[in-house]
Amino acid sequence: MHEMSIALAVVDQVESAARPDGARSVDSVRLQVGELAGVVPDALAFSFELACAGTVLEGAELIVEPVPARARCGPCANTWPVGMPPHLSCPACGGASTELLSGRELGIVSVSWHDAPLPVPTHQER
Repeated sequence: MHEMSIALAVVDQVESAARPDGARSVDSVRLQVGELAGVVPDALAFSFELACAGTVLEGAELIVEPVPARARCGPCANTWPVGMPPHLSCPACGGASTELLSGRELGIVSVSWHDAPLPVPTHQER
């Protein structure tokens, strides 16, 4: 299940960004996942929860933004939803010279975390 390796990579990247910034907990991680990225959302959510255990991301919400696959025909410039399984020949002219415009995305869009509180100065430090 490659969803676990994806989840571990996401946790590693978020921790690398959050810890030096003083984050004490991560609230949410938003990912864009293309329709053709070969990722099963439920398996990714399950893997993400396991990968977060014992990290600053423990309890964080995974928000998956699906990105539909779209293609464009070179000869006639028609665009269409590719769907699953992918239909890559142009429905308008039947051409096979197509460009995939979207659907392969897999990336972190945003992360929400709480910073560590600043130390309160003691009476002597004021």
